[in-house]
Amino acid sequence: MSNHAHLIISAKENNVSSVLGDFKKHTSKQIIKAIKEHPGESRREWMLKIFKDAGEQNSRNDSYQFWIQDNQPKVIYTEAFAAQKLEYIHNNPVDAGIVEKAEEYIYSSARNYYYGKQCGLIEIEFLF
Repeated sequence: MSNHAHLIISAKENNVSSVLGDFKKHTSKQIIKAIKEHPGESRREWMLKIFKDAGEQNSRNDSYQFWIQDNQPKVIYTEAFAAQKLEYIHNNPVDAGIVEKAEEYIYSSARNYYYGKQCGLIEIEFLF
């Protein structure tokens, strides 16, 4: 999605908060770096100002803030609940009107599930 992400992750010792924190820290640094270094990015100044202003409003941040602080984690204990969450994630771009079919959204694992192979932009571990 253009303004948020949905993930199904697992972590050793149920340390999901740490994994999510590391993910957000790494991706935010890489995204800010890409914005700064991309020569064709016409919105560079505008985006960096927004992220800088957000970072200055957060005492736990020393520069830019890309991700919001809160998360909405759900613990998945059953296969049925996992299937429900996966369907919700896959249908998110459809519900937002971005695509007509979930497998058309290139940033989703829906295409992997639809075609039954590793054909998306990132390698996934199939749940079912």
